[in-house]
Amino acid sequence: MREEVIRELAESAEIKKAVMKNLADTIVTAAATIIDAYKAGKKVLLIGNGGSAADAQHIASELVGRLRRERKALPAIALTTDTSTLTSLANDYGYDAVFSRQLEALVNRGDVLIAITTSGTSPNILKAIDTARSLGAVVIALTGEKGKQLSNKTELTITVPSANTQRIQEAHITIGHIICHLVEQELFVD
Repeated sequence: MREEVIRELAESAEIKKAVMKNLADTIVTAAATIIDAYKAGKKVLLIGNGGSAADAQHIASELVGRLRRERKALPAIALTTDTSTLTSLANDYGYDAVFSRQLEALVNRGDVLIAITTSGTSPNILKAIDTARSLGAVVIALTGEKGKQLSNKTELTITVPSANTQRIQEAHITIGHIICHLVEQELFVD
């Protein structure tokens, strides 16, 4: 088992090294996009399914609460948390509409949607991206190598170079933490 632990940790580390080498500038651009939105009085909305839903909630909580420093709360909403809304929308409109319908109600021009999808193919995520863009939101996607096609649908796509869902999710939460750190550092100078 020890060898398996070492192999798993090494694989995770290699993906993060690839993210560091190939995506650092893209992560900076994502953070700058969010910083600009906050400076303009806008908000961040986040979506995802399964583990990516948990990541959406986690990142939203870091923005609303704090990551490293005591500061004013930032407006961020994970659209994955309201079970009454999610289940009523799924029942009345189908699961493909659970995020797009919420965006119709909540998104304003200049807001930022962070769409987290390891595959890049989830119909409800794709529909939400289209809805957000049609309403004037800026869309940042976090995906894996199978989701490269999202770069045609978003302003910015951060593609983790892996097809392994757990490794993609591990990189996504690390990227989310880095973005939150950069946002805090820029908006709340000591």
